[in-house]
Amino acid sequence: MQDITIIGGGTAGWMAAAILSRYLTKHWRITLVESEEIGTVGVGEATIPQLQILHRALGIDEAEFLAFCKGTYKLGIDFVGWGDENSRYIHAFGEIGRPLGLVPFHHYWLRGQKLGIAKPLTAYSLNASAAYAGKFQHGVPATGAPLGGLGHAFHFDASRYGQFLRAYAEKRGVKRIEGRITKVTRDGESGDVTHVTLANGEEARGDLFLDCSGFAGLLIEGALATGYEDWRHWLPCDRALAVPCANAPDLTPYTRSTAREAGWQWRIPLQNRIGNGHVYCSAFTSDDAAQQTLLDNLDGAPLADPKPLRFTTGRRRKMWNHNVVALGLASGFLEPLESTSIHMVQSGVERLLKFLPQGAIAPADVDSFNVQAAFEFESVRDFLILHYKLNRRPEPFWRACAAMDVPDSVTTKLELFKANGRITRQSEELFAEVGWLQVLLGQGLTPQGYHPLADQPSDGELAEFLKLLETAVSRQVAGMPTHAEAIARSAPTTMITTRG
Repeated sequence: MQDITIIGGGTAGWMAAAILSRYLTKHWRITLVESEEIGTVGVGEATIPQLQILHRALGIDEAEFLAFCKGTYKLGIDFVGWGDENSRYIHAFGEIGRPLGLVPFHHYWLRGQKLGIAKPLTAYSLNASAAYAGKFQHGVPATGAPLGGLGHAFHFDASRYGQFLRAYAEKRGVKRIEGRITKVTRDGESGDVTHVTLANGEEARGDLFLDCSGFAGLLIEGALATGYEDWRHWLPCDRALAVPCANAPDLTPYTRSTAREAGWQWRIPLQNRIGNGHVYCSAFTSDDAAQQTLLDNLDGAPLADPKPLRFTTGRRRKMWNHNVVALGLASGFLEPLESTSIHMVQSGVERLLKFLPQGAIAPADVDSFNVQAAFEFESVRDFLILHYKLNRRPEPFWRACAAMDVPDSVTTKLELFKANGRITRQSEELFAEVGWLQVLLGQGLTPQGYHPLADQPSDGELAEFLKLLETAVSRQVAGMPTHAEAIARSAPTTMITTRG
């Protein structure tokens, strides 16, 4: 038998425990150590569609999950004021239009824009159109339209999600130990962590440790001094305030990110409340001013005092060091602008399963794990930088962001798109071409040209093609139930009120 010991609960710890308990059914013992004295951050209430893959793998029933976690559906992220003060665009999930031959749809759309025959990009996106109409539907409507169904993710109560996963994991044999860790002991020769000691003197041993202890990085940094890459030059926000408020009349099926004077504000609608937060840069605004900005822009009465958070954007120099693997906030921090926090935990555990050691840990496995983890962090970092770099707002914070030097990987993306609308996806980047497309265009970067093969259809043929797609999208959306109706049908045990 080999022992995996997870340090810390919350979403990261219990997600790791749930996944490992599902797949490591023999020869492994899984223990999770957490303390009720130590709170969790618990603001990661929005996700991306990959969470559906995990739920299917774990056999989680979507209706049960939505009911317990007060969840709603998410079709994308609405960005307000990010290009300039009056701009608005949506980064919607799913596809946009249809390609013709080898050429992606957006090249035909760019030609249509120059000819004045193309509608806004959202008219050709089923997700974007449904989101702004407040609609949602599972599966593909039987309309004969040349489009697929909606791609969706979720909004949910992160604390309840941790409880949901804990029940799943404990049912499958995960042992939970309550207690605050006071000491971490390492082997004198190998440097590996051998055990942790709790305040009551109890010891928790392990062959492999997962550090899910949050910003503290109790093992990965506190014991192993792994080191941290500071990315505040590119992502300068270093503080956040989070507060729930009373629900609004309309249950919108999307996350909203609104640019503010020195940062941005999130809005995440749940069944029973709205999750709100203000991510900001302390060099350009005070804590009091940031809090006032947040409270002045709520849909309803606040349900608690704003919870302050301080962070340094970046990542550990190694996610796997000796016999410790860092997950969640212990591995690094990327602001929740594109709702990637929970996914990074999911992908970290999936990566660990690929490199799961058999007996002694092989250095080659550790090195490959770290290379892949670093690439994922850096590719998401680049996508977030894009939002800040391409802004035209007048405030000092935003002017500084627009003027900053960016990584070469971002510069290459910008120049490639600006020239002829080309977007390339490197290796296993998390965000696909359609995601980059919506943000690049939404932030105001218009390509000078497009793929020459997009000139092959005649003007009339192109107009007919665009009209066909626009009509298909509008007809499908018209036949969908409202978001609230869809939730009531999917999870009838919830207390949601159906609105016509």
